[in-house]
Amino acid sequence: MTTIESNTVSINKPAAEVYNFLRDFRNFEKLMPEQVVDWKATSEECSFTIKGMTVLGMKFKQKLPNSLLEIERNGKAPVDFTLRCMISGDKPCDVKLEFDAELNPMLKMLAERPLTNFLNMLAAKLQELFAADKSV
Repeated sequence: MTTIESNTVSINKPAAEVYNFLRDFRNFEKLMPEQVVDWKATSEECSFTIKGMTVLGMKFKQKLPNSLLEIERNGKAPVDFTLRCMISGDKPCDVKLEFDAELNPMLKMLAERPLTNFLNMLAAKLQELFAADKSV
């Protein structure tokens, strides 16, 4: 199992507010980079295309109020994975993203750096979004 983690970001909002934002996939589009296109989402699942790559689908596997959102593959994807959004503290709260997948050594070598950068970018965008908008 390969585990890739983002940096931990501090958000000067209550954990409940951050959790409520993240528990709805329709809000995730605000966090995505421009390489993500064809975004489709309901509150419980989403699908999108990464330009030049593949269509990915995700759905919530588990939700623990104000502390954890666990996301898994939904539909076709190159690998099975779990993405965890972990929230700790209250105000400010800390958020860390963790990606687990079964990657063979070659795929791990190719994907580890881009996935780390992607998770760090998502965490940073989340922090920026809450810093810039009082009514996220």
